[in-house]
Amino acid sequence: MWSSDRRSMIAAFAAAALAGCGFTPVYAPGGVGERLYGQIRADAPDSRDGYELVAQFEDRLGRSSDAAPYILSYHIVTESEGLAITPDQETLRYQLIGVVRYRLTERATGKVLTSGQVDSFTSYSAIGTTVATRASENDARARLMVILADQIVARLTAGAGSWLP
Repeated sequence: MWSSDRRSMIAAFAAAALAGCGFTPVYAPGGVGERLYGQIRADAPDSRDGYELVAQFEDRLGRSSDAAPYILSYHIVTESEGLAITPDQETLRYQLIGVVRYRLTERATGKVLTSGQVDSFTSYSAIGTTVATRASENDARARLMVILADQIVARLTAGAGSWLP
């Protein structure tokens, strides 16, 4: 069978294949994302990195009340490495590496539902004034925390089917 509208044919076959395997979109009505929205309370941030991480987490899964049924604990570690170093030993670019270890606990029982670690990196330029370099580093840190928070959300939503009631 030949069709001039191949894109719609491919989309129809993909939809049929996904429906047959039990695929359900995370953010569909009644999906895991909707059921988790506003249900996880992240620990209060104690640093700028923590603030950026929690802000993105809450942006994706909603801000919860103090009585949320789940608690997200996390520990952030960052490290900066020089990337582009001149023959005069001047560093022109840095790589910022971040690792977050997280644990999701059920408030009522204290049972750890899931835990894990996510990591990623960003980089920033050190060319220019001290103020420009500092601003570039702050922006890289904020981007890194967004990436890490998104990874945590992706892992929580992907595995929530095994622990959500």
